[in-house]
Amino acid sequence: MNKGRIKSLRDAGWSDGDAKGFLGLSAAEAAIIEMKVSLATGLRQRRIARGLSQAALAARIGSSQSRVAKMEAGDPSVSIELLVRSLLATGTKRREIAQLLVA
Repeated sequence: MNKGRIKSLRDAGWSDGDAKGFLGLSAAEAAIIEMKVSLATGLRQRRIARGLSQAALAARIGSSQSRVAKMEAGDPSVSIELLVRSLLATGTKRREIAQLLVA
């Protein structure tokens, strides 16, 4: 958003912030959410790059296509462990997974 628009919104009484502040998250909670989003994004990118459908990835990890869709969408019910296991099933190396977490 451009600076002029931000100024006019602030002048009208609006404030800006982030999800952490809005939801009242601790630093640890915000970090976990950021890590899950990075892993979910990386999973989708790597699945597509390797020519796998969601159903094909689901078969590799013994899950369902709808669960893979939830993983890629960052559904809160998906564990970090499942995201990492799925990334490994796409052939992603541990070092690449680590890079996703620090990006």
